[in-house]
Amino acid sequence: MKVLLVEDNDELSRWLASLLREQGFGVDPVSEGEAADLLLREHSYDVVLLDLSLPGGVSGKGVLRRLRERLDGVPVMILTASDSLDQKVQCLEIGADDYLVKPVEIRELVARIQALVRRQVPGKANIVQCGDLQYDLRTRQFSLQGADLPLPPRERSLLEALMLKMGQAVSKPALQGSIFSLDEDSSADAVDLYVHRLRRKLETSQATIITLRGVGYILRTRDDA
Repeated sequence: MKVLLVEDNDELSRWLASLLREQGFGVDPVSEGEAADLLLREHSYDVVLLDLSLPGGVSGKGVLRRLRERLDGVPVMILTASDSLDQKVQCLEIGADDYLVKPVEIRELVARIQALVRRQVPGKANIVQCGDLQYDLRTRQFSLQGADLPLPPRERSLLEALMLKMGQAVSKPALQGSIFSLDEDSSADAVDLYVHRLRRKLETSQATIITLRGVGYILRTRDDA
């Protein structure tokens, strides 16, 4: 899962990013509202962690307003030191999905992130299934035909991105963003390579990855392919 972390406290940002990466999340940290708005226009994220007090001309609420005005439904969790009830209500009315007061406990943060992602999944279940391929949102592990399917981190991130959008086309740039952070060198060819590796591992599966020329890739069952 790919997380955009919008936090202007460098020390806290590094700490949160490190802990989330240890949990297997991809994290793009940014410290200013204008930069966050630009990234949200150009990249796809599974969850946004958004501080309210940001330097520059765009506040956290400003980022959130712009996001919802574009009808972008990406889940947004407010991370702030303010426990004001009025502040909470206002953020939720603007379009926030969750509100967590600092300091944060990493286990609670991860659980809340998973809950936000689960809301985007049809049926809101912890298990996402495509034929005999299953993905557990709680453990972030895959199984195939009832057996664990161990995957290297980038293959897992790519398959995760396809699984969470099962039946929908996912563009190459979106998949590229799901497996590489902003500070890593990458190319669209790398996406093709990881898709090729995943296809080999899914050769006996009812699930398959289909190429949509000029569009991207889609995960679906072979019966629907």
